[in-house]
Amino acid sequence: MPHLVVRGVSAEALRSVAPALVQQLAKLCECGTDNFTVNGLHTTAAWGGAPDDPPFAFVEVGWFERGNEIRDRFARLVTESLMPLGLAEVEVVFVTYREEAYYINGSAVSEL
Repeated sequence: MPHLVVRGVSAEALRSVAPALVQQLAKLCECGTDNFTVNGLHTTAAWGGAPDDPPFAFVEVGWFERGNEIRDRFARLVTESLMPLGLAEVEVVFVTYREEAYYINGSAVSEL
């Protein structure tokens, strides 16, 4: 963990930045790169924005809370990695998991 779900970035572009980004994030979070997932989510806008508007990325990060300083640095690393892809904007939101509500293979992480 953490899990990143990225909207507004093509799969090819995301693959081009993901390896270096995950290396940086793993160092920041003091965990292995095997703890991360980075998934691109294809979406089709049905409302909001014109077809020729510059793209923007929306990144949802699911993780166990690591504090304001790490969260701020994490968001900056994600933004700095995605902006060179020609995006108009990068938005990052964090969804915090609770250990007692997180299960692996049917067992609560808090019990492992």
